[in-house]
Amino acid sequence: MNQDRVIAVRNAKTIYRDGDRCLKVFNAEYSKADVLNEALNQARIEETGLHIPKVLEVTVLDGKWTIVSEFIAGKTLSQLMKDNPDDKDKYIGQMVDLQLEVQSKTCPLLNKLKDKMNRKISQASLDATIRYDLHTRLEGMPKHNKVCHGDFRPSNIIIANDGTPYILDWSHVTQGNASADAARTYLLFCLKGDTEGAEKYLDLFCEKSNTDRRYVQKWMPIVAASQSVKGNEQEREFLLRWVNVVEYE
Repeated sequence: MNQDRVIAVRNAKTIYRDGDRCLKVFNAEYSKADVLNEALNQARIEETGLHIPKVLEVTVLDGKWTIVSEFIAGKTLSQLMKDNPDDKDKYIGQMVDLQLEVQSKTCPLLNKLKDKMNRKISQASLDATIRYDLHTRLEGMPKHNKVCHGDFRPSNIIIANDGTPYILDWSHVTQGNASADAARTYLLFCLKGDTEGAEKYLDLFCEKSNTDRRYVQKWMPIVAASQSVKGNEQEREFLLRWVNVVEYE
């Protein structure tokens, strides 16, 4: 396999192009269980009929676990937004349409979003009373079984050269409440410093899904706390501020 052409370097992984294949090479210390779980999640999502790169194989290269998938030639929505700033609203609308298509699917063998959130809130660097409050609030939220991408952002969407949109990176996918997934996307815009984009995204999501904005906002402290476990110190501080910033009752 050719590992000469690096596409991206992420935390604990490097992504290469090898002809019409994409190699995601994980660092040697990366958990084998997490790699295999990511490949399994991606394979399960393939069965929903969504446009995603297909897993071709899981292998070991130079002692490092590697997921080999189809390479999709095109531009990400984040690249298109940067190249065509006047069309940003149109791209955010396209992004919301894709997210609603994802959330229209079910995939019963995926992990439950609530279970993952409860686990992460328990690990968060928060006062025990706040953690208890967040667990209680999470338990009171409606239980759904929609496919939730978990990291739905413009850089994880590629518009192929033939115009077909493909969704990448299914390592965080679960089944659960769509508004929790929307809250996560809103916070991702904010983490990038794009508050205006975050507000436009949330307005469009609520309009297209006929969801009360206040309902999505109820999820934000819960989502922020659960997402604060990973990431750098700056992101953790930002997310933990959201635990108390929204009036959700």
